[in-house]
Amino acid sequence: MYLRMAWRLLVETDKRLLWKLAYHMGYKGLRSVQRFKARLKEGRVFPPFLYISVVNSCNLRCQGCWVDVAARQQAIELEAMDRLIGEAKAEGNSFFGILGGEPFMHPQLLEMLSRHPDCYFQVFTNGHFLTDETARALRRLGNVTPLISIEGTEIVSDQRRGRSGVYSKSMQGLQTALRHKLITGVCTSLCQTNIDDLLQESWVDRLIEMGVMYLWYHVYRPVGPDPQPGLALTPAQQLAARRFVVEMRARKPIGIIDAYYDHDGRALCPAATGISHHVSPWGDVEFCPIVQFACDSIHDPRPLREKFDSGFLRDFRQTAAQATRGCIVLERPDLIQELVRRHQARDTTARRTALSELEAMQPRPSQYHAGEEVPEKSWFYRWIKRHWYHDFGAYARAAAAPGARAAPPCSTASSCDTASSCGTAASGV
Repeated sequence: MYLRMAWRLLVETDKRLLWKLAYHMGYKGLRSVQRFKARLKEGRVFPPFLYISVVNSCNLRCQGCWVDVAARQQAIELEAMDRLIGEAKAEGNSFFGILGGEPFMHPQLLEMLSRHPDCYFQVFTNGHFLTDETARALRRLGNVTPLISIEGTEIVSDQRRGRSGVYSKSMQGLQTALRHKLITGVCTSLCQTNIDDLLQESWVDRLIEMGVMYLWYHVYRPVGPDPQPGLALTPAQQLAARRFVVEMRARKPIGIIDAYYDHDGRALCPAATGISHHVSPWGDVEFCPIVQFACDSIHDPRPLREKFDSGFLRDFRQTAAQATRGCIVLERPDLIQELVRRHQARDTTARRTALSELEAMQPRPSQYHAGEEVPEKSWFYRWIKRHWYHDFGAYARAAAAPGARAAPPCSTASSCDTASSCGTAASGV
């Protein structure tokens, strides 16, 4: 499998783009995690991986979307983005995830990316704006990988994404990216309507045949103004998804990302560990994209390192790590409510209903299933995660903190077996 993957990388990609991936994302990315670990020893936190929603607009209306895509367009300005990335680079960062809305609806996205050739960008997109002209520009830049969302078959995609013809347009964008030899990924938010079609070895094989280099399965999370919990997976389905990912990693010549488990299969929350946080289109510094509250902004005059290590985010990290190894937003929305009120955090949505949405949430299991861990089978993934992607002692520190009160995970986490009774919505597999 490893030789086949190496052969694919050598034969199917643009070697200049492959070099930029290996150096800016690979070498420099691992170095940024080393600096993150050094900061932790000093009692400081600055996430090595930042996710930035550059615009709130989108041409689709996906089920369960938490972004105000129908609101007046809000886009991060070029100069503000430059300052944000510049301060992050000063801390050793080199990788940035670019989110929306639909990022390619930002009128200056390509210029933003071109101003930082020493960084690597992963753009989460529906693929509808990946024209030949855009793909040529991305190839010239060389430091961008499009991650294209495919949410099911043609009928399911239209239903999931609120428009007609979505699947064919996304596949066309995917083929355009591959035709221009961009290092391209495909992501899917697994839910009740697409799991049987896309959590399949035949789908993975098809992507490999097309030339897709990596795959990312998320699990649908019922949050936001229209959560649709009926789409959520059952715990059994979620565990099956985790097993599938681990198995495919060991057998298939395609990269498969996950962000919510360590090498031994123990669950973790990237925000709780401090390895990742989020910046909204308004510049708000948030702990996670799926729930929008903040006390700090990139537009504040204080240094960025102070904002990512603010009292609000520190309290979140400790509260989350004390409560669960999974997703505290899903398992304990009551604790997030307490956190928001304790710090008087502002609602950073355009709709201004985030707190009432949080109050209406029912606790549900996330990726944490104690006693059912699925360790990595691939020696490569085990090695990478053991050294550069684990919990960094966050849960041990939280347990040892004065007054720590570990809250139990959702009581239905191992017994619920129907989406209608307690749909699962983990953040990834």
